[in-house]
Amino acid sequence: MEAIKAIMTRRSIRSWTNDPVTEQDRKSILEAAMNAPSAADARPWHFVTIDNPEVIEPFTQMGGTEMLKESTFMVMVCGDESKEIYPGFWPQDCSCAAQNMQLAAHAIGIGCVWIAIYPLQQRVETCRTILGIPPSITPFALLAMGVPNEVLEPEYRYDEKRLHRNKW
Repeated sequence: MEAIKAIMTRRSIRSWTNDPVTEQDRKSILEAAMNAPSAADARPWHFVTIDNPEVIEPFTQMGGTEMLKESTFMVMVCGDESKEIYPGFWPQDCSCAAQNMQLAAHAIGIGCVWIAIYPLQQRVETCRTILGIPPSITPFALLAMGVPNEVLEPEYRYDEKRLHRNKW
């Protein structure tokens, strides 16, 4: 899929079939994540892949996350401050990796939704507990994926009122 088309047609998918995401598709999505830009090319991220329904189930209790029970593949994006060259940039770097995953998933026909974790401390601790993430690593975002069970029409969101040229 062409890059601009992927950006303009990507939607958050919250309903999936029971079909598994193939190993090749999983690898493609993670390769896209790890090819994201990062400050000073520090790549201050780790990824936890999740496909066991027993591990997925506790995530459905975080509030507004009930649909995760249908996901067949999830990735927890985590920040690692010890890898930073310029302190404080890890959330931006992890955002780039997460966005790359969303676009890659969409481009290959996998539905994806981004569940915000950081900076919500209760969610951070819940995810840390479920996955055994060490204290030095911060759970940042949970991307839930699967073969889509819904089709959402693209939304055109360009808003001229939010554009400022040369000055405010």
